[in-house]
Amino acid sequence: MKILVLLSQVPDTTARIAFTNGNTQFDASGVTFIVNPYDEWYALVRALELKEAVGAGSVTTITVGAADTEATIRKGLAIGADEAVRVDVQPTEALQVAEQVAAYAKDKGFDLILAGKETIDHNGGQVGAMVAELLDLPYIALASKLDLNGTTATVERDVPGGVEVMEVTLPFALSAAKGMAEQRIPNMRGIMAARTKPLTVIPAAVTDNVATTKSFELPPPKGAVKMIPAEEAGKLIELLHTEAKVI
Repeated sequence: MKILVLLSQVPDTTARIAFTNGNTQFDASGVTFIVNPYDEWYALVRALELKEAVGAGSVTTITVGAADTEATIRKGLAIGADEAVRVDVQPTEALQVAEQVAAYAKDKGFDLILAGKETIDHNGGQVGAMVAELLDLPYIALASKLDLNGTTATVERDVPGGVEVMEVTLPFALSAAKGMAEQRIPNMRGIMAARTKPLTVIPAAVTDNVATTKSFELPPPKGAVKMIPAEEAGKLIELLHTEAKVI
């Protein structure tokens, strides 16, 4: 069982958001970066659980990014990944990242490719599907449960009004959502072992970037709270309709 897990580095959820260079770049000054929670908690942990259930195999993580991502990559190793790969290029858009992952994975014989449902910085949810398309693999998005029986996987995902159950034959790619697994905290043994596990840096494949960032814009500041007396329910409904525009 060979499993590849996509890991992204993202700003901590408490980070101050600001932009530089005419609002075209994220200002990373003083920002703490973490492993994307959906990649870590759901995709990586479920990959480790599957490997443990089989009793054999390997879990490899891959990150597209510069040298400053290596601390977060080591966390994946501390949680239990066997090895890590870093593609040495600054990510600029989803297709570029997918092409780098696909270029690495195309001849490695992975049985399963897992990613979190999205990254918490851009919330695009595109890379997993793009990797699957580039590798000509079946793809299941937003999966909440994954079980294996030999070379057949049973996958569940939440849909309006119920749960969708699918069967798919290995190899395939999947994006993991809430319910797939529970967060694991690295223990001291894992942290120490991560220092000696292989982290391979590979050069970037040649790709043609198809998208560039024109500018970023912060959302408008929150307005003041309006207090509506309980006996004026009609006014509340009117404001929800005319100002908040939620009804």
